[in-house]
Amino acid sequence: MEAAARLLADEGPQALTTRRLAAAVGSSTTAVYTHFGGMDDLVRAMVHEGFARLDRRMSEVTASGDPVADIAALGLAYRDNAREHRHLYGVMFGGVGFGGFSLTEEDQQHGRYTLEPVARAVSAAMAAGRFQEGDARLVAHQMWIALHGLVTLELGGFLVRPYDADRCFAAQVYGLLVGAGDDPARARRSLERLGVPVGAR
Repeated sequence: MEAAARLLADEGPQALTTRRLAAAVGSSTTAVYTHFGGMDDLVRAMVHEGFARLDRRMSEVTASGDPVADIAALGLAYRDNAREHRHLYGVMFGGVGFGGFSLTEEDQQHGRYTLEPVARAVSAAMAAGRFQEGDARLVAHQMWIALHGLVTLELGGFLVRPYDADRCFAAQVYGLLVGAGDDPARARRSLERLGVPVGAR
């Protein structure tokens, strides 16, 4: 799956053939069909595997006494996973295009379960009085959308000094936390506990 994701990311969907994939992994074309049935099933498996890896990484973030710091920690886990599995990340969200391969609507919505830890942390921040009361799942979606955009730009090499990815990440997450209702000084302290200095704004 990783070899297939690299082919998609580096050369586009036209490069993802059973012959190219078999050569990349030192196997036969028969093995590809034995394991996946066909190219559609392979792309589908890559999407599911990508989200499974993201879920495992985010599951490593355990609840602490600071739900706002937990939200930031989940953001860090999301970003770290994308950087570690950059090719799968592109396939997960269809960013590289699939050519003639088809994903179902169910496939496209498959990874939504990875948003649950963020929604729970947002609910905890609301209950603790750190965030304004509201729709926790909507706030979680807003955070996901914002961070996905940042990570996509980072992986594409668009974030460079002086506005590099680390600086933009800190500013983005800080802005999201304060925008959700947290006190700026408390949000800053929560981020600093994770080693994410916000700096002057």
